[in-house]
Amino acid sequence: MKALLDRLEDLDRRWIYLIVGVGALLPLIYPLNLPVTITPPVRNIYDYIEKLGPEDAVIVSFDYGPSTGPENDPMAEAVMRHILARGIKLVVIALYPLGGVTMSQLSLDRVAKEFPELTYGKDYVNLGYKSGGIAVLKAMGQDLHTIFPMDLAKRPIADLPMMQKIKSYKDLKLAVSIATGIIGEWWANLVNAQYGLPVAVGCTAVSAPKYYAYLRSGNMLGLMGGLKAASEYEKLVMDGYPALRRIYERLNGPGAGGGYTAIKGMDVQSVVHLIIIAFIVLGNLAYFRSRKRPHHSEE
Repeated sequence: MKALLDRLEDLDRRWIYLIVGVGALLPLIYPLNLPVTITPPVRNIYDYIEKLGPEDAVIVSFDYGPSTGPENDPMAEAVMRHILARGIKLVVIALYPLGGVTMSQLSLDRVAKEFPELTYGKDYVNLGYKSGGIAVLKAMGQDLHTIFPMDLAKRPIADLPMMQKIKSYKDLKLAVSIATGIIGEWWANLVNAQYGLPVAVGCTAVSAPKYYAYLRSGNMLGLMGGLKAASEYEKLVMDGYPALRRIYERLNGPGAGGGYTAIKGMDVQSVVHLIIIAFIVLGNLAYFRSRKRPHHSEE
């Protein structure tokens, strides 16, 4: 141990980078599938969607871009899988520019392929991005068809069977904003407070604390804050739906080509945190040991 502590004092920092890199890579290739504890704000979203059925519709808004994709993508895809597995009609929109042209389409494509029995326009739609922020949310409360006359592929939404029954918030049962920044707050402050539509938010971990005020006030029914919460939702749908369990077992299986999930991401995060803690402990031990050494002064 003494020899190890002595060597740590002169350790090239590149070795630390290498160890952290290996620690991050291995759980992606060989997942650990660490236990996941479910928290009430996440379970509330799951339980609410469980009460809905094929006659209901839910809107999922992609209010984030590629920079937060590793945190937001897994929660968006887990929620959409849950919605489609229950046969609920899914309406996808975006209030963040890159959310419409990239994030929503990539995620929806991945999820839709897992439900070949479902049909675009009948079971799910992607209306794309609309600029205007709060003004868009207000307009949707009056007439969704006016603000989104066409879908992402420029097809008139009036020609899509499921959209013939969805005209405004009154025809929706839930709004889920997968957000970065303040967009999720718009849904709570306006859509829930003014129009009464139940709202849930999935956000990055750094944004989560501010949303707890909306939970306590009743303007949000649930919250997914960061990768940990996304892994909780994945665990819930795995436990509730055998077909979704098979999908996640494939995605979480050995090999780098399986796919990226929040459960995998939490494995990486947990391992890297343990490595960092170990280096902090060893570094402090080496420091305190160096202070105990006798110092010889030159005469």
